[in-house]
Amino acid sequence: MKLPTVQFTKEQELFRQEVRTFLQEELQKGSFQTKCDSWLSGSDPGFSKLIAEQGWIGLTWPKEYGGAERSSIDRYILTEEFLAIGAPVAAHWFADRQTGPLLMRFGTEVQKNFFLPKIIKGECFFAIGLSEPNSGSDLASVRTKAEKVEGGWIVNGAKTWTSNAQDAHYMVTLVRTEPLKEKKHQGLSQLIINLESEGVTITPIHYLTGEHHFNDVFFDNVFVPDEMVVGTLGNGWTQGLAELAFERSGPERILSTFPLLNEAMEELKRQQNIEGLAQASKLVAELWSLRNLSIGVAKVLEEGGEVSVPAALVKSVGTKFEQKIPEVVRLLLDVYPHLKADRALDRFLAESTLHAPGFTIRGGTSEVLYGIIAKGVLAG
Repeated sequence: MKLPTVQFTKEQELFRQEVRTFLQEELQKGSFQTKCDSWLSGSDPGFSKLIAEQGWIGLTWPKEYGGAERSSIDRYILTEEFLAIGAPVAAHWFADRQTGPLLMRFGTEVQKNFFLPKIIKGECFFAIGLSEPNSGSDLASVRTKAEKVEGGWIVNGAKTWTSNAQDAHYMVTLVRTEPLKEKKHQGLSQLIINLESEGVTITPIHYLTGEHHFNDVFFDNVFVPDEMVVGTLGNGWTQGLAELAFERSGPERILSTFPLLNEAMEELKRQQNIEGLAQASKLVAELWSLRNLSIGVAKVLEEGGEVSVPAALVKSVGTKFEQKIPEVVRLLLDVYPHLKADRALDRFLAESTLHAPGFTIRGGTSEVLYGIIAKGVLAG
């Protein structure tokens, strides 16, 4: 498919400057510390609340739920500025990026009226329950079961690699509501599970850095009311794929290590390292191409188009690009990576080097995405 070319308007450039100025001022106040990969590893509920006060959560959502009804391109600009400076936005990220759009498309009015205003105010955070222990990348092999009882469902099972569940209030969880069939993706449904429910246990999975945003989440006879079923029973696979398009195509799939690239460019300029700048500039050119692809997908999403193949392309190519940045910087500069360094360049290199191996796994492995792309090409 041909993606549209997007030109920013004067109003959109003014909005970018507004966001950039706000973030710079808050950084100078000490409201947050910059990080690489901040959309996933930078969880700060207090800072998310501050963002909510600016009206920047649920930016594209309908006004009847508290949103601003701005364009997806405005939201793209906002996201770029968060990631470029390394602002800790992870607490509200999944609710804003995935849960809200999911509920607006498939949710009931009760769900929309209950959850969306709370998300917009920075009072309700969501995690996404997809991957399971011992399942690898075979998402359809879901074994977490939901059995029907009076008034709701009893859930037993486990999810793993669940980002920021430690700060989330709820989880949109893919469960098996029917016996396993010949086609594994059938009989799956999505439930909203209150993570404070009796029988829910959240266990951290620590990074090599000592940080943690991944978690194991266990369900032991957890009761979920009927009104917490999202969409149609048995349609969880289709709903989940629609949700993943938002996850795979955004600027977070190309900008996780951008703060490192930016600091490296500044250091190369300071050193007047012309040869190093020439090498680093190749990364900038590659980033520009990926950005245009990602923005085009955002525009098609806004128009309600099908983007599963280009979204998979953004994610598969973008995350490999993100992994390349710390390796190139390490070779170009005499930098000592240290997680507690005062200099951002040293700290960003340490964070990026330790986080990078997971980039091509989380959100769908590259191999899975190649399969999606190949099927799309053959079908097209």
